[in-house]
Amino acid sequence: MKASDYIVSFLHAQGTNVVFGYIGGMITHLVDSLGQSPDVKYIQTYHEQTASIAAEGYAIGTGKLGCAISTSGPGATNMMTGIADAYFDSIPVLYITGQVNSYEFKYDKPIRQQGFQETDVVDIVKPITKYTALVDKVENLRYELEKAAYIAMHGRKGPVLLDITMDVQRTEVDPSSLNAYNPTDIPSYSDAEINKSIGLLQSAKRPVVLIGGGCNDCNMKEDLESFLFNNHIPVITSLMGRGAVDETYTYYVGMVGSYGNRCANIVISQADVLLVLGSRLDTRQTGAKIDSFLTDGKIVHVDIDENELKYHRIENQIHIHMPVSDFLSTLRQEHVCLYPDEDWLAYILNTKRKYNQDQEIARFVDNKSPYKFMQALNGIIKEGDIVTTDVGQNQMWAAQTLNLKKGMKYLTSGGLAPMGYSMPAAIGISFAGKPYNSTIYCLCGDGGFHMSTQSLGVISQYHLPIKVIVLNNSTLGMITQFQHLYFDDRMTGTTSSGGYVVPNIKHIALAYSLRYALITQEDLEDQDHLQKVIADADLIEYRINGLTTVCPKLEYNKPIEKPIPLLSDEEQKKAMYRKTTSE
Repeated sequence: MKASDYIVSFLHAQGTNVVFGYIGGMITHLVDSLGQSPDVKYIQTYHEQTASIAAEGYAIGTGKLGCAISTSGPGATNMMTGIADAYFDSIPVLYITGQVNSYEFKYDKPIRQQGFQETDVVDIVKPITKYTALVDKVENLRYELEKAAYIAMHGRKGPVLLDITMDVQRTEVDPSSLNAYNPTDIPSYSDAEINKSIGLLQSAKRPVVLIGGGCNDCNMKEDLESFLFNNHIPVITSLMGRGAVDETYTYYVGMVGSYGNRCANIVISQADVLLVLGSRLDTRQTGAKIDSFLTDGKIVHVDIDENELKYHRIENQIHIHMPVSDFLSTLRQEHVCLYPDEDWLAYILNTKRKYNQDQEIARFVDNKSPYKFMQALNGIIKEGDIVTTDVGQNQMWAAQTLNLKKGMKYLTSGGLAPMGYSMPAAIGISFAGKPYNSTIYCLCGDGGFHMSTQSLGVISQYHLPIKVIVLNNSTLGMITQFQHLYFDDRMTGTTSSGGYVVPNIKHIALAYSLRYALITQEDLEDQDHLQKVIADADLIEYRINGLTTVCPKLEYNKPIEKPIPLLSDEEQKKAMYRKTTSE
């Protein structure tokens, strides 16, 4: 069989039945093989960046290896935003780039380029992949495919890249005669601190669990929710942990961090034991003033990546180096129970009632228009639906305000945070199949939408169940908020007066044969009408006038429990936990 046919059969064996890409000269053999395959579908996107991020969405939705392909040179470099995004957010994707024939490759010659569109992709992507290799000998093809797939899916997951020369792709091969990969570096995880952590958890009176992106694995959901719900443990999520548990749970408090909910930021600061599951616990969650974070409590930090624990700057931690799923299994096998103080649980509910996001909006937000849209959307999204967000204010309005129901999935970019993420991610997860085959609400700001309009071609072509919603405030709002605070309202590059212009979104919808709807604030008042408008459209625009802000927001070098707008000293003091019974 031809090597390119073998690559397709290998992907099918991994459970990967969709590949995203953009055809070009050096990848034509692989695309042709995909086109003839009854098992693996090829989705031609209209930009390699769309393909690279769509593969992430597919991997998130299926729990399997995602795959995106491109030609050499500019095709490969266009995928790098998605590759970096997958690396920082730990998404397992195999990226395959075509390369010039091995006899045209420059290797160690002191010249810039020998073959047309030749680019040393391997060295370029090394810092943003778990593994990368040039496959220029057909006898190494099986070995490199098996090794790359294993590395992507094991340990802390992440992207891998194989740069395969064109002559290798077209060579006839006998797969059984090719070199195989046998993993010898099976990771081992230390449980030396397990007993210490169990004792600490069982003695905790004010426990809180912080859930990070490492918990967004459907295989551990049952164990995670059983542990939390049966023990009545207050739960807080990071941005990347949204959707890991059913957020209708009574003691789900909210999202923590620089743009976290005030109630969550206050509660986490008052815990006596904080159990961190699958989160880096970085400064976007703790605030930059790390010396003030949980000074009166202890932290049990569980993470699959030993380096994240080893190089963490917050002290007073017990480090548990193992997958969260294994840690939860240990707790279950040891019949570990927690006993939160009744006063603590009452305090949780009271703090959640007084300082939830709806209260924040009512008290402190001047321009409520974007938040009113999110509040209205809460009445429309249902169990099993999917929300994707772009990067910027739209991302934080959604993260702060949307209430994720049972079985919902929330896709956003955390570490790299590229504008133009939402639509490609929505495309990827729409091809993941069950259980993620409900409505996908793809939220975009006008800036991120403009960066990814080519994705509309895929949505239209395949009639995907995606509602693209553009929150159009005609500005790059997250940056205007900075410019307002720190640059005396000099809005260079972010508003029309500063050189930033938004295209006609209705005309763009028509160009892609998509149904368009404009939603006004009046439409938000009638839930049934709003639901019908969204149901009957593919591309929905919601226009927002005036300066917009994200609220609350933690300023640099402020403690986590004191985001702006600041509470009065008296109210802040009353918001802290006070015992009414002895612990």
